Amino acid sequence: MIATPTQPNLDTRIGARIRTLRAARGLTLDALARTAAVSRAMLSRIERGESSGTAQLLNKVCGGLGVTLSTLFAGTEAPPSPLSRRAAQPEWQDPATGYLRRAVSPPDTGSPVSVTEVEFPAGATVAFDSTPLPGADQHVWVLDGTLDLDLGGEAFRLHAGDCLHMRFDRPITFRNPAARPVRYAVIISQAGTRP
Repeated sequence: MIATPTQPNLDTRIGARIRTLRAARGLTLDALARTAAVSRAMLSRIERGESSGTAQLLNKVCGGLGVTLSTLFAGTEAPPSPLSRRAAQPEWQDPATGYLRRAVSPPDTGSPVSVTEVEFPAGATVAFDSTPLPGADQHVWVLDGTLDLDLGGEAFRLHAGDCLHMRFDRPITFRNPAARPVRYAVIISQAGTRP
C-alpha cells in the first residue's frame, strides 16, 4: 500500500464509522464479528483505527451491518455540502490490491445515490461475497481501460464507455486483465437502505 499522510486519520474515521453503525444496530463487537464472518480481534483493531482493512474485509463488515462500502465511506467525509471539490474528496487505498477508491459524491446530502471513482491496478483482482441489500443496486461504468467482472458465474468484459447494472445479490469479482490501470465509476442507488 502506498502510504499517504491522511491514511492513519482515515483509518481512525472508518473505525469510528463502523463502531457508530454497529451501535445504531444494537450489535456487540462479537455479534458483528460473527455476522460478518471476520475475527473479533481484527474487527476490534479496525474499529480502533489500528489496522487498515482490505476491501474484501471491509465489504464483509458492511455486509454484517447491511450497508454498502459507499455508505461506510460516506460517514468518513467532511460536513454536509452540496458541492464536493476534487481536492477534498477522500481517497482510500486497498492494502491488498492497491486499488484506489475516491468518494466523489457530496456527503450527507440525503441523496440515495452515491458515486465512487476507482483506479484499479494492472493485473489486480478483488472478490466480494454476496451482500443482499434490498432496494439497492449499482452501475459500474468504465471510464478508461478494460475491466472483467464475474457476477455470480456470469462473465462480462467492459471497455471504456461500457456500463453494467447489477443488484447486490450475487458474489462479484473485479479483475483488470490489462497491463495498465483501469478507471471506473461505481454509482450506487440505495433507495430505502440509507442508515
